[in-house]
Amino acid sequence: MSRIAKRSVSIRGHRTSVSLEEPFLEELEAIARRRKMSLAALIAEVDARRDEECNLSSELRLYVLHDLKARASRTG
Repeated sequence: MSRIAKRSVSIRGHRTSVSLEEPFLEELEAIARRRKMSLAALIAEVDARRDEECNLSSELRLYVLHDLKARASRTG
């Protein structure tokens, strides 16, 4: 079972934290590197697009899932 990693980030001037399983956090970091941006900037981008009723950590997991599916469909 994966451990939960808690990460604090600053989004548009305010501090927040997200709790994600380590594999999701690792994938987010990899996505940020591929896009040549900081993890905080990627999280802020996802946060800006999410519905206010959606939890940020859940939205980040869905973002990772969507990215993995998109990359798999391009290679397979």
